[in-house]
Amino acid sequence: MAQVPQRFFDALAVRTWCGLSLRALGRAREEIDAINVYPVADGDTGTNLYLTVESAVAAVEAVFAAHETDDRPAGAGEGAAGAGGGPSLADAVGAMAHGALIGARGNSGTILAQLLRGMAQVLTTGGDSGHTGGPGLRLALRHAAVSARQAVAHPVEGTVLTVASAAADAAEDVEGDCAEVARAAYEGARVALAATPGRLPVLERAGVVDAGGRGLVTVLAALVETFTGRAPEPFAVPHARVEHGAEHPAGEHAPGKECPEPDAGNGPAFEVIYLLEAGDAAVTRLRQRLDALGDSLVVVGGDGLWNVHVHVDDAGAAVEAGVEAGRPYRIRITHFGHGDAHTTASARTPRERAQRAVVAVVPGEGLAALYTEGGATTLLARPGEPPASGELVQALRRAHAREVVLLPNDAELRHTAAAAAEQARTEGIRVALIPTRSAVQGIAALAVHEPERRFDEDVVAMTSAAGATRHAEVTVAERQSWTTAGICQAGDVLGLIDGDVAVIGADVAQVAATVLDRMLSAGGELVTLVIGDEAPRTVADHLETRVRETHLAVDTVVYRGGRQGALLLVGVE
Repeated sequence: MAQVPQRFFDALAVRTWCGLSLRALGRAREEIDAINVYPVADGDTGTNLYLTVESAVAAVEAVFAAHETDDRPAGAGEGAAGAGGGPSLADAVGAMAHGALIGARGNSGTILAQLLRGMAQVLTTGGDSGHTGGPGLRLALRHAAVSARQAVAHPVEGTVLTVASAAADAAEDVEGDCAEVARAAYEGARVALAATPGRLPVLERAGVVDAGGRGLVTVLAALVETFTGRAPEPFAVPHARVEHGAEHPAGEHAPGKECPEPDAGNGPAFEVIYLLEAGDAAVTRLRQRLDALGDSLVVVGGDGLWNVHVHVDDAGAAVEAGVEAGRPYRIRITHFGHGDAHTTASARTPRERAQRAVVAVVPGEGLAALYTEGGATTLLARPGEPPASGELVQALRRAHAREVVLLPNDAELRHTAAAAAEQARTEGIRVALIPTRSAVQGIAALAVHEPERRFDEDVVAMTSAAGATRHAEVTVAERQSWTTAGICQAGDVLGLIDGDVAVIGADVAQVAATVLDRMLSAGGELVTLVIGDEAPRTVADHLETRVRETHLAVDTVVYRGGRQGALLLVGVE
């Protein structure tokens, strides 16, 4: 179905562009991953771009949701964004850039975030105007290309930077509306992308175009569709060259063919990414420090918030440099190990797809180990960092099974998990989503999992076990607020039963005991306690003793959850 074209670049056009980009990258993700050989052949460029844009989409949608009102002027439709309660162009592009910045993944995603930020810097300086036309879009594309190049410590031609510059050059030669400028930028980028193998030897050896540039062409195609209503003809990704009469896909090794290894297996061992709150002067010093430590350095952002990406051998030193510069958080460290970035495709033996697997989101390292021992594929959700749907899709793929049972273990992840399951189903994976609201419900479900049963029977048994498990948690209030148990102050200990605050107190052990007594008053045979790192050491012994003395027929099991956010998780079956 054809997209309704937008005449101007306004808030609605930003929203449309982001949505179209995400869908296009979702379709092209595997294709782009397959041709990823530079700067590290880790096969995740398409995925990283998808996750980056997904974060941008979420931020834009949040801005629109915040501006939705019931008193919009009569007759005001979607085109009224920026008036009658809708967000302005500055609101929308600012959210897009911020969302991409905080969600940027990998080298390519970080550069894309800076491209979007560069566009936003131009589009937010247009005064009170709710939209811009072709000239404004031309300026935005130029500033995007320049700012992205400045963010990379050592720019290399034949990469996404080259493609972005070509798009801006082509757009400058056009005097017209947004549709004409977008078409010119897309065509310029497409031509430059096709020429990338001739500018970067590692691409020429592999017989592929630059993966990051391929992703940018996809995003620009979505921009064309935003303003014309129709997507341009898809760009054909070339396969590796045919040698000795044998055709093989990009990245696969053929006899007599030099295998594309940008780092020859001797590159830095780790990819380090983190968000950083710091001033400009501190970031200038940080760039110098990280440049000396490793390569593929990209630092994007501004106004006190930055996204830092670097490949290093000493991941600790890269993080310490961030600590010296300001406050790093959302730290992600990926090891380029065997079978990963520096292992050629020919050295990997394809794994047979399992019949069934369980994928679980877990809140701490201790639980991750427990779930893994139980045979589940785990996705770690650190406190305050819920996984995006793209990350869940990756976990579903990583399970490498025809049938997958998904345990989100968090009520807030319901819609995200549903979206991930739907995406995986389009890829031929049969997915059943069990709406577990806590990790202790997931433990109960995993305990009755039997891969030998029929899929539907297994799902019913796991759902029943999860539903029969009441859940609670003990945590500390971060701020004063109204709760179902009264007003709490920052620092109060809260006991939540089935998601609602039931107890407010000052002592962890006392609150935990009260919560446990209330849960067991309705009966139960097994108590599961998951102790967080920040809980008092004696709380588990105290609760075990209490159960043993007051509920003779109830068994207790205790697990160490690690850094799980809550002090204590409780399950009663």
